[in-house]
Amino acid sequence: MKTTLGELMSAVQGLTTESEISEAVLKILAGLPSGKATFRHLIREIPNFVKLTPADHAVSETRPNEHVWEQRVRNISSHRKSEKNYIAAGYLVKVNGGLQITELGRQHAKKI
Repeated sequence: MKTTLGELMSAVQGLTTESEISEAVLKILAGLPSGKATFRHLIREIPNFVKLTPADHAVSETRPNEHVWEQRVRNISSHRKSEKNYIAAGYLVKVNGGLQITELGRQHAKKI
């Protein structure tokens, strides 16, 4: 896979990438019997799976009540048509207020 401009910018700025956040979400959901969780639950759990950087903790310019990393969790849903997105890849599906892992996602989670 090619590196996207967003991923390059994240690396330069010291931000956790959307792919890294997506992997954490996959791991969280794979550990839940229902395989689904609200964004609020995912945001509460992500720091247990990802070492967030100081840049991740900056306040989002477009969502002033969120940190940048929290916005990236929600971006999984809003960027669902992007090439590297975990919804587009078939690993996750959007559910009311959150995300659910698919069987393909469970298989992928075992590899990461």
